[in-house]
Amino acid sequence: MTATESRETLRDLAQRIEALGRYLDLPTLRHELDRLGDLTSREGFWDDQQGAQKVLRDRATIEDKVNKFDSLDKELRELSELLDMAAAEGDEDLVEEVGAQVPSLAKRTRDLETERMLSGPEDGSDAIVSIHPGAGGTEAQDWAEILMRMYLRWAERRGYTTEMIDHAPGDEAGIKDASFIVKGPYAYGFLRAEGGVHRLIRISPYDASARRHTSFAAVYVVPDLPEDDDTIEIKPEDLKVDTYRASGAGGQHVNRTESAIRITHLPSGIIVQCQSERSQHKNRSTAMKMLRGHLYEKQRREREEAFEEHYGSDRQDIAFGSQVRTYTLHPYLMVKDERTDHKVSNANAVLDGDLDEFIEVYLLAASDRRAKTKEEGKAT
Repeated sequence: MTATESRETLRDLAQRIEALGRYLDLPTLRHELDRLGDLTSREGFWDDQQGAQKVLRDRATIEDKVNKFDSLDKELRELSELLDMAAAEGDEDLVEEVGAQVPSLAKRTRDLETERMLSGPEDGSDAIVSIHPGAGGTEAQDWAEILMRMYLRWAERRGYTTEMIDHAPGDEAGIKDASFIVKGPYAYGFLRAEGGVHRLIRISPYDASARRHTSFAAVYVVPDLPEDDDTIEIKPEDLKVDTYRASGAGGQHVNRTESAIRITHLPSGIIVQCQSERSQHKNRSTAMKMLRGHLYEKQRREREEAFEEHYGSDRQDIAFGSQVRTYTLHPYLMVKDERTDHKVSNANAVLDGDLDEFIEVYLLAASDRRAKTKEEGKAT
């Protein structure tokens, strides 16, 4: 990257970072950070364990935003100063060194801009991802496992951690279903873009005639809500709890006790299950966590539908539950998002977890669509 190119890019980044600072309202965030810090140092802070945990979570979320912005702003100033010095001294090596660092700054700026679109109350939460194959036996079960690996790789790329909470192997290959927690900043905000039906078109490795097959799998993404969250009310009388023996591949029992838990929420019909732990108590706790997330997601979708109805929009192309993406591996390589029409030809990279581009395009489209719908509603 030449000195002129670097200078133009840095000038553009300066405007974007300044806009981010205005949007984030840094003075207010810093004041709130100080206030929460004062709370944690008060005597008796831990007397209310749940309240203390909420304060710590709020502080961590704000601290993350402030630190990311400060890091961008500092690096922008340092690179700009280095570039000016290199140009004044005719130091081509330093110009090249600065140019090599600019793309990294641009990416982190884009990442923070993407986070700006995550304004939902639970967008900063960890995410619980569940994957279920459609009809089609082994072929669909194999596709579900490919999707599971794709999301685990995506999480690994972002530096997130994952925890498997339910995993039922397929009869011959793949999985019958799986659920796992993705832990990291804005995991739910990013991954909720993935909820819906995913379609695979390929030559089946399980077909002796090597015919082309189409397989489907459904992905459900809900927030991992803390136990002290009071946004979801679950009445004990609304629950049906079943216990069963956790089983692994080939029908072998993981343990001899009925430690696996299945909970049915009778009013909504939502069913969750967990068999990852040998302790029935731990599995029940995890299953309740999954249920809270599913009920939150149900309420969120209902709010979205009410918003659409209020503002008169009949467009459902970005609705949760619609077909999300088609992955074509034959007769050509192509991954296409059915909601945004965004497509890439490097299907193998996508299946290896390279999802950020799709997620960013979706979030931008959803944000623009919501703003446009609101403006259209005001005009009528």
